[in-house]
Amino acid sequence: MEMTTGLIWTLHKEIPIPDDVAPLLVDGEEAVASFATFRDSATFTTKRLIVRDAQGMTGRKREMYSLPYGSITLWSSENAGTFDANGEIEIWTRSGSIKVKLGKAIDVRRIDALLAQAVL
Repeated sequence: MEMTTGLIWTLHKEIPIPDDVAPLLVDGEEAVASFATFRDSATFTTKRLIVRDAQGMTGRKREMYSLPYGSITLWSSENAGTFDANGEIEIWTRSGSIKVKLGKAIDVRRIDALLAQAVL
């Protein structure tokens, strides 16, 4: 099976869960952790990963990505090394893979544990 990388997200640091995430949640879903992205945020919930991407000059336009954990077939984690200071998570789904680059302030094992808790 050939997989292609379609999306690349970069998480910079853990942040408090944004107030405007609550209206996106369904019954029984809870926000677990949020991380700052380049222009917005990514939130791990009990059911999915929600990535909000502000667009345009003002950032008022937002593109929303929702990755249900049930669609994840495999993931890998790579911690930071001596010369490569950033960690990385790659998530495979039926439709391709998503790379999640992790800033220095984020522990790759924390993200790995969030995925394991949700998927397994």
